[in-house]
Amino acid sequence: QTGALLEILHCAVGIVPSSVVLTSFQVMSRVFLIWAVTHSVKEVQSEDSVLLYVIAWTMTEIIRYSFYTFSLLNHLPYLIKWARYTLFIVLYPMGVSGELLTIYAALPFVRQAGLYSISLPNKYNFSFDYYAFLILIMISYIPIFPQLYFHMIHQRRKVLSHTEEHKKFD
Repeated sequence: QTGALLEILHCAVGIVPSSVVLTSFQVMSRVFLIWAVTHSVKEVQSEDSVLLYVIAWTMTEIIRYSFYTFSLLNHLPYLIKWARYTLFIVLYPMGVSGELLTIYAALPFVRQAGLYSISLPNKYNFSFDYYAFLILIMISYIPIFPQLYFHMIHQRRKVLSHTEEHKKFD
């Protein structure tokens, strides 16, 4: 997932025709979840929620990279296109559920250890509560997830209905 940071660059220079903003959000949220939550809070690594998001992410990436590969070869099978624009309907909520459940499972350990938190007084006159930050991250899923999900629904309608129209004429 850390290597996926290159995807942001690929979008920015036009190698991949995806939104830089949406790709950045997706990649950065995954990198954050991997390093700042799952790697940092060892106690959550055996949670079923981690398996849930790893399976969802893995299936999504297999489908997406197959889509990109076949597209670059100018031979995109309809099944791959259909999978790219359909299976997210289940995989996206599955991944988000795993992510949220993993963050939730990490909260008690973060609070107990004071992980990444900075208390006052200190020479910078700054405080940061990582526990509260994680709660804000979880709350941010409420407005962000529906926007991204419905964007994909819109993309699905646009791409697959266009394909269906072409099939009718062929």
